[in-house]
Amino acid sequence: MRMAEHSELHAFMGHENPTIVRHARGSGGGYVTGDVCDPQAIAAFARAQEIDLAMVSADEPLAAGVVDSLLAQGTRTVGPTRAGAEIEWNKAFARSLLGEVAPEAVPRMRVARGELEVHEAIASFGTTPVVVKPSGLTGGKGVKVMGPHLATHADAEEYGVSLLAHARPGESVLIEEKIVGAEFTIQAISDGRTVVCPPATYDYPYRFDGDEGPGTGGMGSLSTASPTLPFMTHAHYEEACSIVERIIARLTEQGRHFSGVMNSGFFATADGVKVIEFNARFGDPECMNIMSLFEGNWPEVMQSISAGTLAAADVPLRRDASVVLYLVSPDYALRAGPAIEFTLEESRLEQGGCHVFFSSAVQTGRDTYRSLGTSRVLALATVAATLEQARARVVGCARSVPSLQWRSDVGDERYLQGLSKLVWPQRSTGEGSLVSNAL
Repeated sequence: MRMAEHSELHAFMGHENPTIVRHARGSGGGYVTGDVCDPQAIAAFARAQEIDLAMVSADEPLAAGVVDSLLAQGTRTVGPTRAGAEIEWNKAFARSLLGEVAPEAVPRMRVARGELEVHEAIASFGTTPVVVKPSGLTGGKGVKVMGPHLATHADAEEYGVSLLAHARPGESVLIEEKIVGAEFTIQAISDGRTVVCPPATYDYPYRFDGDEGPGTGGMGSLSTASPTLPFMTHAHYEEACSIVERIIARLTEQGRHFSGVMNSGFFATADGVKVIEFNARFGDPECMNIMSLFEGNWPEVMQSISAGTLAAADVPLRRDASVVLYLVSPDYALRAGPAIEFTLEESRLEQGGCHVFFSSAVQTGRDTYRSLGTSRVLALATVAATLEQARARVVGCARSVPSLQWRSDVGDERYLQGLSKLVWPQRSTGEGSLVSNAL
């Protein structure tokens, strides 16, 4: 949407996403569908359309080297090369790099490449609860935590072994100490040298209210009118931004091209900040929070990033709160269910103050749609002076969409205040649920 406001937008995508189709056509541009992980096909599309400036912002295309292919033919591109994106597609590499620049932010960890190593790694933690992570890309769904996902260390060991059985050659499993804290994310924008940090965002990774049910790609997210969230201090925020700056600087020192967005997940704890993981592109849904607040010209920001001249003034943001709410099929994250047919009057929702962003859905008629695959269907995003106002608006819009479900506690300030007891157990009150290494 932000690209289409100030440029002719051409998109290469996996399916006919109604939001992208609408904005591409509205800008005077166009689109094609194809394999988004085919560097040669995407480079050829860029040549055919005489693209001046490209942006690659999804994990699998970045890992496939799409940026490398575009840069090699002279297309100015925002996004890291495959080597720069290794910070996301290889968690073992990311942990090693973090240990060099911010060892205080690394949870105790072991890397296992075989069944015996999984057993030894988990045994080394004794009675301490652990988290089991595949080293490769998981779309936010491959990590399991003792407590919400794994009842015992034996269950953790069994899961670790199963991950190795289905791993690609060279992939490993990470066994980490479970950190108790409140999670937040920074969507840092960078040209590889300058790093601009917008407000912290909070994501709701579990399927149902109160953080019940399986992990998902994110059921919603929010930001407040300040850089911080209710459960964190400004020191937490500054420490997290500093870690991102050090990571990007080290990637540059190693000759790994990084530009675009470093979507970084953290825990706020009483002992400072701990890192969950790094992603080499905008987060979903957190990107929608930041882009809803953005008041500038995004293609101009892309030009500054490509030229290596990015400055904080290039990324003006409203001082408002934002809420994003995902609407999903009843079967989402539970089982592979049938496609859902639903109606949605997009113009009515836009008039009600909510932007509509389709994900896994296709348009079948004027106001009719069908869900596609097993992922999330669509997101609603809004901004307002207060979090309470933003939440009320987005929930009001969600109620007008039949057949789909959503979490009712996204944006609830009582929930956020309750998370404070995970950061400072001795002095926080209220209700909240455990948030641990769940990404």
